[in-house]
Amino acid sequence: MAKELKTNAMRFLDKSKIEYTVQTYECDEFIDGIHVAEKLNQPFDETFKTLIAHGKSGTYYCFLLPVAMELDLKKAAKSVGEKSVELLHVKDITKVTGYVRGGCTPIGMKKQFMTVIHNSAENLDLFYISGGRIGTQIKLSPKKLAEAIRGKFCDLIMR
Repeated sequence: MAKELKTNAMRFLDKSKIEYTVQTYECDEFIDGIHVAEKLNQPFDETFKTLIAHGKSGTYYCFLLPVAMELDLKKAAKSVGEKSVELLHVKDITKVTGYVRGGCTPIGMKKQFMTVIHNSAENLDLFYISGGRIGTQIKLSPKKLAEAIRGKFCDLIMR
């Protein structure tokens, strides 16, 4: 069997001594998180998507929320102390993060951005996030992830 190629995210987790498991799926191009969760039989409320936004200050932020939920931009801005935030345009994702759309994860980016994880993850032992490339998911502890990247938990979703 061929040796699995590690992503920057996996290397970061290895270096930080954080346990994780990898799940892969066949995919040639971007598919949304709901379809990824369906392909891998993962619960929607335990499968999180990574969104990148920028504030009025020009600072970039990373937000993680369940794949079936929508980011509340006002709550997101408040969570990072900004007057407002806007989602990063798809064409800018790789330039800013080093990852492609559908493979973006809060770990191992070009620069570590302030990361806010939706507070529903605080009650989970494990959750799924992108593994740093399309076709790869990582299952790990949300609390250990938050600790390693100095992230925090807040309410981020529209009601």
